[in-house]
Amino acid sequence: MKKLSLILALVLAWTLMPFAAGALAETTLTVYNWYDYIDESVLEDFEDETGIKVDYVMFTTVEEMYVKMTTGGGKYDIIVPSDYIIERLIKDDMLAPMDFDKMPNAKNNLLANMWNADYDLGNQYSVPYMWGTVGILYNTEYVDGEITSWSSLFDPQYQRDVFMLDSIRDTMGVTLKYLGYNLNERSEEALAQVRDLLIKQKTDGIVQGYLVDEVKDKMVGGEAAMAVMWSGDAMYAIEDNDSLVYVVPEEGSNVWIDALCIPKDSQNYEAALKFIDFLCREDIAQRNYEYIHYCSPIQQVVDNLDEEEAANPAVNPSPEIIERCDFFHDIMDYMDVYNKYWMEIRS
Repeated sequence: MKKLSLILALVLAWTLMPFAAGALAETTLTVYNWYDYIDESVLEDFEDETGIKVDYVMFTTVEEMYVKMTTGGGKYDIIVPSDYIIERLIKDDMLAPMDFDKMPNAKNNLLANMWNADYDLGNQYSVPYMWGTVGILYNTEYVDGEITSWSSLFDPQYQRDVFMLDSIRDTMGVTLKYLGYNLNERSEEALAQVRDLLIKQKTDGIVQGYLVDEVKDKMVGGEAAMAVMWSGDAMYAIEDNDSLVYVVPEEGSNVWIDALCIPKDSQNYEAALKFIDFLCREDIAQRNYEYIHYCSPIQQVVDNLDEEEAANPAVNPSPEIIERCDFFHDIMDYMDVYNKYWMEIRS
């Protein structure tokens, strides 16, 4: 009788399995992520394994993403904001809490230092996706010696030979660091100095352009001596041009984390958890690292780095580099001042 009961139970479980899968198969997850920030074959594999469909939508800057989130420009199930925007979204009560009991890969595979960042203590609302630094990518054929300081960005010898990031926090942040201020400075005097220096950089004819994603290929093509760049984009360029070198300047810089979050108004919470956990699986995280080139938050991926990768500051920043870097924090209540000076710089 016990054997018969067991057989009946197994038959019942097997019969009900398609209904559970079918419920997920009817789900479409809308994922809002940065451009060129996932191996698209990963999306295909997730769909094949789970039956959940993915509608993948992209943004260029995290500020653009935040505006869409707060003005009703779209409904998303998963978003990939940066640390200080996560801090802001938590204050705005716009994120759903994470359930790590339903995400064993996320619970067990994250690097120890990816937990309890001060923008989201206890990772209540976010799971790290990628992380890295902001630095200078330079072409050794176009410069004399090593680049070690942000001062090189303002050197008149590099006429139309510098690309800046079209990102208010990054460009103003590294200039603040160069001038000896904090990345999260709240001083009109300091921001006026940043404005004046960046405007002088333009009027001196040093800046070739303010760019985001397209700067990678321009540096590969040798179109400038140097560029302010996120570390993963720098690594992408280095792989295609061995004259390129990435450095985090001696004055310090920004260390950042982009993380996976679920908006509070998502109608597909369980499927969103499943997607996030899928991205934290070792083999999937490895493929994403190899495609995106940013630092992975997954312990097994870091353990798999070869000797050259482990020594590369664009892939695996040393403790000394991290020590002179800071997180951005939410300064929304002061952003009008930043925006005012940014408009003057960009115009």
